[in-house]
Amino acid sequence: MDLILDLARGMLSRRRRQTLVSVLGVALGVAFFVAIASLMRGFQTYFIQQVIDVQPHIVIKDETRTPTPQAAVIAVPDGAVSVNGVKPVDRVRGIRSAGDKLAILEAIPGAAAAPILTGPALLRYGARDVTITVTGIDPVRYRRVANLAKDIIQGSLEELRSAANGLIIGDTLAQRLGVQLGDTVIAVSPRGVTLQMKIVGIFHTGLVALDQSTGYALLKVNQVLQDRPNVVNQILLRLADVTQAEPLARQIEARFGDRTESWEEQNRNILTVFVIQNAIMYSVTGAILLVAAFGIYNIISTVVFEKTRDIAILKSLGFTEGDIQRLFLVQGVIAGLLGAVLGCLLGQLMIEALAQVRFHTETPAGNDRFLLARDWRIFAVASFFAVASAAFAAVIPARRAARLDPVQIVRGAA
Repeated sequence: MDLILDLARGMLSRRRRQTLVSVLGVALGVAFFVAIASLMRGFQTYFIQQVIDVQPHIVIKDETRTPTPQAAVIAVPDGAVSVNGVKPVDRVRGIRSAGDKLAILEAIPGAAAAPILTGPALLRYGARDVTITVTGIDPVRYRRVANLAKDIIQGSLEELRSAANGLIIGDTLAQRLGVQLGDTVIAVSPRGVTLQMKIVGIFHTGLVALDQSTGYALLKVNQVLQDRPNVVNQILLRLADVTQAEPLARQIEARFGDRTESWEEQNRNILTVFVIQNAIMYSVTGAILLVAAFGIYNIISTVVFEKTRDIAILKSLGFTEGDIQRLFLVQGVIAGLLGAVLGCLLGQLMIEALAQVRFHTETPAGNDRFLLARDWRIFAVASFFAVASAAFAAVIPARRAARLDPVQIVRGAA
């Protein structure tokens, strides 16, 4: 094997210019792959962390995934007569036996649960009216399922208990209303209940939908505001292992019957966009590596054409077809390895250069720079693709070289 390596290195070194061009082609492909993947992965990871950080991992709602079947369908499921247009029996919305379900959920290892009541309300401050969603929470339990306390920039979560009818709102909503910490606003619910509420906290999550249209109050206060005493319409769960959210949500829904959604289901459209982005990224960078592979194919094909006499001599000295094939495959792998190493270095330089870029305005992601992922797996995947494409490009000329007949070559030379 050492002899094959020496021969392969010698053949590549004699065509330095073409070898350098091919290695640079692979290196550029790897570098662009690393830089683009770092950008994509950085933004996607940041977004998912924000979603997981702000939202609960599982939400149990006071509704069913499919409508309750009509009585006629239950009595005669295979009947020829269908009943349509029968309105369901009106009932009080809310999760039934919420206390019992909460106790069962809190017994799950690594799970924390909190009941909430959400409902719309109109906030009025002077001549300004803004419609928001008020979430009634138990501060002690809610602290375990969400990071609202961490996102509060003014006031504190504990002020909800100490202040009468306290309300915590987003900073964007505070700007829309023109209120500050300590101001009193009037909240009006669709049921006609009116409460004077004091702003005891202002939070900032970086998610515009939450910061401009969400408020938090005590659970009992919101039950009074929504005129729904002792009612909760959602139970939030936070897990120690977020990857278990989807299977656990299906188990909970099968047991309780209430619609249960994991964070993956709630953000499925966005996660699908990430899949499309990754497909585009791999296609573009794969095309660059494919072009570089053609360069390696061209070099080795040329070497095979020019070294036909050398191949004949090697075979006459006892080299087998497998040895000849390995000789040219090794040349492709060497070019791929050199390109991968150089590409990883260039990719790291590109990442560091992108990290120095600053924007003059705040980005939607909440900072003024690119979000970059410095993950060794990105470099490993790029290097694997580079070496694999180089080896694949060398297969055809290597097989052609292995099939050359030394007798015909010698006769042709004579």
